[in-house]
Amino acid sequence: MKPTVKIATTRTPDGGEMELYKHDRDFTIKINDQDLMSSRQHESELELARLGCAHLVGSKAPSVLIGGLGLGYTLRQVLDMLGPHAKVVVSELLSSVVEWNREFLGELNGQPLDDKRVDLKTGDIVSLIMRSKSQFDAILLDVDNGPSAMTSSENSRLYSYEGIMACRYALRKHGCLAVWSAEPSKKFERLLVGGCGLHVSRFRVPAYKGSKSQSRFVWVASEDKRVLPPGGGEPRLSRRDESKESRRSFREGH
Repeated sequence: MKPTVKIATTRTPDGGEMELYKHDRDFTIKINDQDLMSSRQHESELELARLGCAHLVGSKAPSVLIGGLGLGYTLRQVLDMLGPHAKVVVSELLSSVVEWNREFLGELNGQPLDDKRVDLKTGDIVSLIMRSKSQFDAILLDVDNGPSAMTSSENSRLYSYEGIMACRYALRKHGCLAVWSAEPSKKFERLLVGGCGLHVSRFRVPAYKGSKSQSRFVWVASEDKRVLPPGGGEPRLSRRDESKESRRSFREGH
């Protein structure tokens, strides 16, 4: 039996320890000894790309922002879906994760960072989004553990009202925001629908191909309900949330 070997380590902004492990041909990234992502379970990362970019298949020159490089699976799937004139901006907070992808992880997905369509940005994605008025046809967020952050408490800002509204303004007309999460969140759904006024479809997706017991979640949101991919569940607001949304819409219209 081949051993599991720690091949790299770094510190997160909150001072936690992030480690990269290899076992045979598989890689795992852990934070404070908790699994964050694994090459054995990457189907949901592919689904994030498929669902978030479904409306762009056949587009001549779409522009996509991916928040979170991870193991490169979402980036690979986006590149495979889009044409030669697409532009894909990848925002990754940790430079070490970029280095790991170039040195160790690129073999998983055919070195996607070397694709000429990719524009890599290292740093805070919220700041990047706030500078990007109407620039993207899709924004795909797989940052940290989803709305419940593990890597950096600052990442929770991305999933706040401020962060989601910044995404909304950074999207072009008929654009989609897709958000990956390790777990469901009614609170986040209320924010998307009631707080930010978006149409939303919720998808329960397998952690790995063929899995029925381990699931992840992807929300796809847009101002235009017609561009949402089919098959998802529609989050429902409570009566209290509906009343708040009605009052907010009335104020915005006057």
